[in-house]
Amino acid sequence: MTLIYLVAGEASGDVLGGRLMASLAARRPGVRFAGIGGPRMAEQGLASLFPMEELALMGLAEVLPSLPRLIRRLGEAEADILAKRPDVLVTIDAPSFALRLAGRVRRKGVRVVHYVAPQVWAWRPGRVRKIAARVDRLLCLLPFEPAFFASAGIEARFVGHPVLEGAVPGDGESFRRRHGLAEGARVLAVMPGSRQGELARHLPLFGAALERLRTRVPGLVPVALSLPRHKERIARAWPGVPVVDDDQGKRDALAAAAAALVKSGTSSLEVALAGVPQVVAWRGNRLTVAIVRRLVRVRHASLVNLLATEPAVPELLQENATPEALAAAVTTLLTDHAAAAAQRRACAEVRAALAAPGGRAPSEAAAEAILERLEQPGGAC
Repeated sequence: MTLIYLVAGEASGDVLGGRLMASLAARRPGVRFAGIGGPRMAEQGLASLFPMEELALMGLAEVLPSLPRLIRRLGEAEADILAKRPDVLVTIDAPSFALRLAGRVRRKGVRVVHYVAPQVWAWRPGRVRKIAARVDRLLCLLPFEPAFFASAGIEARFVGHPVLEGAVPGDGESFRRRHGLAEGARVLAVMPGSRQGELARHLPLFGAALERLRTRVPGLVPVALSLPRHKERIARAWPGVPVVDDDQGKRDALAAAAAALVKSGTSSLEVALAGVPQVVAWRGNRLTVAIVRRLVRVRHASLVNLLATEPAVPELLQENATPEALAAAVTTLLTDHAAAAAQRRACAEVRAALAAPGGRAPSEAAAEAILERLEQPGGAC
């Protein structure tokens, strides 16, 4: 009986893992799962070795205080994998932890597939050789990535971007009725992030921008989109702002939204695929940002701008992310029809570029790539 060991390190990886497990089980009846994950993977039968949230850290300054615990958890995960001897280890995103773990166990005969190729093409191209020594196959979310990794001898497969799998149209009118919004109300979707450090930086920043917007845009109704575990924290920081934490509610909120203010990351793609014009913003720890700026190799932080023919999404990063700048950029989207239309055209281009080959769901393409690799000789096994 096939045993697949999966490791996810944050909420987005847990969503990918849950969908992937469902697709694997549909294709390989009787498959067993073990590993580390969150609630979505638990729904598919995974008993996590330890709480996934312990791995959800980002940036040098954030990781350093937790380093002893991370090292201990790395050892625990390695020991569990070697004891269980799975047919394959599937690591999902979280490259700092996942690829270290992959390198350790692959040297000891465990086959490894990594899902969500690290964006080393953006800021650390020299790391690609290290990745080659740690994985047997790489599953890529962006269409240009396989060629980049193939140049370093890594077997890479484009499986489509998972944001398309969750991109079910929402019901804007239903959202307006549930929240008792007036006919002329203009909904602004606000997404401050899913990690503790992101929220610490973005809640006061975005909140100050919202105060300015309330005086400039009549009828504006900000709505926060977040995870259930952050709902109370956001509600305390932004009194009077509705917080939506379920998937259908988020889709409905985006369907009702005239614009969005979004933390840079996967959430900006979700907003783009909903066809909502957005402003992308991000603030990081100063030490982390100083290091990243020395290494970055791409001109844009937003994947929408990277994939579209012409950049259309305003990006306000670090010192440029001020309350006044955010408020001004959002006001432009709400008042300049040409700017909003340019973003919608860019969104259509991105949707086409991210579709999985053959029209399959990304989780189905990923499951096929993993099972196909299991049938092939070679690799670490």
